[in-house]
Amino acid sequence: MKTRQFWYPLPERLIAQHPAERRGTERMMVLHRDTGVIEHRHIADIVEYMTPDDLLVVNDTKVFPARLVGEWPDTHGAVELLMVNAAPMDAETDIPDMAADTGSLRWNCMIGSGRKCREGQVAEFGPKGELKARLLKPLGGIGMWKVEFECGRPLMELLDEFGRTPVPPYVKREGTREEELEDRERYQTIYAREVGSVAAPTAGLHFTPEIFAALEAKGVRRVAVTLHVGPGTFRPVKAEDIEDHHMDFEAFTVPPETAAAVNECKARGGRVFCVGSTTVRTLETVAAAVAADGGEGVVAAGSGASDIFIHPPYRFRVCDAMLTNFHLPQSTLLMMVSALAGRERVLCAYAMAVRAGYMFFSYGDCMLIV
Repeated sequence: MKTRQFWYPLPERLIAQHPAERRGTERMMVLHRDTGVIEHRHIADIVEYMTPDDLLVVNDTKVFPARLVGEWPDTHGAVELLMVNAAPMDAETDIPDMAADTGSLRWNCMIGSGRKCREGQVAEFGPKGELKARLLKPLGGIGMWKVEFECGRPLMELLDEFGRTPVPPYVKREGTREEELEDRERYQTIYAREVGSVAAPTAGLHFTPEIFAALEAKGVRRVAVTLHVGPGTFRPVKAEDIEDHHMDFEAFTVPPETAAAVNECKARGGRVFCVGSTTVRTLETVAAAVAADGGEGVVAAGSGASDIFIHPPYRFRVCDAMLTNFHLPQSTLLMMVSALAGRERVLCAYAMAVRAGYMFFSYGDCMLIV
């Protein structure tokens, strides 16, 4: 299929720049993929679409303040750095622990700068230049470098003090303290636990304790996977044919209790409701591995890295229903949704969402595909 087949017109005014005034009040379009019927509801109404036989699966990754703004001390020029993922010191060294380790810590980072970067350069961050980053070597992607941080205190402690929440590029920020405090709270799910993402699994941003309590009262079980979201989630598809696009690898974990719950749900004829594309990618990755190995059950517990690209045509092994936000034109996320509900049906639903004034992207409204 051609990338241009997933384009749609979107007025800039519908790109949400801030979260809803109160979490859990967002609008929810419900798309029935068997009939094409569309309903206009709110996120709290998701309880009505689930039964005790169903299973809700979320991604419990946690966004950390991965964006650093500082300077090159030799020229006092500005530099911006985005921490992507931790890199071991060598093949026999564990990945550094941000919450405890000090000294030399190596990370793979994206660097934005007005100057050409070179190996050995040092950037400083924080009011007193307390965090230093030395460029070790360029990596494969544009602006990607292996960086060695020097810190006298735990890295996470420093990031909490002067790191910034890495909101998506279409969310415009002026760098005010008020915006940062808002993003620290709202660009994070209420069940976030495993630190490691530079982008939030945004379909989960809508849930509140009250919605979870209503689901629990109805007998709906909730389990979690972990997939640490990288900046590749915003990387545009530049290939003319979507089959030529390649996804970035992202680390995931499926706990034993989650694998057991998914297999039990499938065995009893229940539906697996996936919250967000990252949950779908994780479960479909492990399901494909189980099928290839001839293993028992639909999924299995384990950890790894996924670069699965789900686009039409695709046969889903796990996901029966999906809660997701409205996605960018020609994005891999829109292609995944189209694989589940059909390209024409999804684009018609998006056109209706535009006419009805739904808010789009990370801080916007959501869609439930059943």
